[in-house]
Amino acid sequence: MLEDRPVYVKTTCFETFPFPEATEEQKVRIRALGEQLDAHRKRQQEQHTGLTMTGMYNVLAKLRSGEALTAKEKTIHEQGLVSVLMQLHDELDAAVAQAYGWPTDLPDAEILERLVALNAARAAEEAQGNIRWLRPEFQCPEGASETQAELGVSGGSQKTEVGGQKASAKKPAWPKTLPDQVRELRAALAAASSPVTAEELARTFARARTDRVADLLETLAALGQARKMDDGRYSAG
Repeated sequence: MLEDRPVYVKTTCFETFPFPEATEEQKVRIRALGEQLDAHRKRQQEQHTGLTMTGMYNVLAKLRSGEALTAKEKTIHEQGLVSVLMQLHDELDAAVAQAYGWPTDLPDAEILERLVALNAARAAEEAQGNIRWLRPEFQCPEGASETQAELGVSGGSQKTEVGGQKASAKKPAWPKTLPDQVRELRAALAAASSPVTAEELARTFARARTDRVADLLETLAALGQARKMDDGRYSAG
């Protein structure tokens, strides 16, 4: 049955969320508080089998609003140590606010406004090829996050070089479809003045993965549309 309530969609709610650029010290603090929070909830639920997350957070909401608790809610408060739960959340909220460089006492409406503005700013950066990877080791193993200076968007005249050929540092986006990826790789090989590696070719595109480029080059070589050198470099077929 279709519903009209808000739903969580990973691609729009998480993947585009503008996370803070926290320092290592801030990351350690946030991680530790998150683990304490998780451990507290699990521990209390293990000790009281009838205790639910919904019940605890309903009581937490009442504590924040100053509403009186019913007898049942007082039991939940005692079993779940909800005051401790609230303290952990407050400490975690403060740590996250510090990571953003924001005051720790902002109202929810202003936090939302700031997040929307930051999301728009990040989107503009990504349009220029500057990606702030949340987990580079999984999202971008080659460490392809680039600064705006590397892309030349700050007014510089930096150049990159592939196979001896100089090109503008503002890189074209890596195509989304397989046919376009193959076409772009063939064109790049044809434009290169000397044989190149998969890594060198990947660097000529924004958001290209070296392993993906390497796989496609192997395929092109097998089809006779590229030549693989003994040293692992490639040239046009």
